[in-house]
Amino acid sequence: MTDSRFVYVTYIRTTPEKLWAALIEPEFTRIWWCETWQDCDWKVGSPWKAMTPDGRVADSGEIVEYDPPRRLVLTWQNQFVPDLKPEGHSRLTYELEPAGSSVKLTLTHEIGLPESKLIGAVSQGWPHLLASLKTLLESGTPLAETTKWPEGM
Repeated sequence: MTDSRFVYVTYIRTTPEKLWAALIEPEFTRIWWCETWQDCDWKVGSPWKAMTPDGRVADSGEIVEYDPPRRLVLTWQNQFVPDLKPEGHSRLTYELEPAGSSVKLTLTHEIGLPESKLIGAVSQGWPHLLASLKTLLESGTPLAETTKWPEGM
């Protein structure tokens, strides 16, 4: 059996501390991640939730590793798309590494299922979201398409 995995690497002209803040702090995620925020106390073993603008839980899980500003690992289960929730928990890993005047961000989203619908879905969303995050940190403005929660979702 082959696991499903999505890996995305980008370099962002910023510091590890600023990138870390942009990944977890609500005032940043609301800007580049479709008005969502994460509800968490950021301790290993703590519950984690990604919240939609209208207060619904979009995704949930638990903090597995928390090593600011280098590595964050959490479990992730989609809560609002009926076809995705039954797949269970996936694993999201952010790794930040200084790279000269920028930071190398490696995102890995994986699940122990072949041909996962969840990984198929996130592999379409993460590149646009991370491009918006990069644009926000480098220019002060995110990509317009990622600033609002999608209609009908």
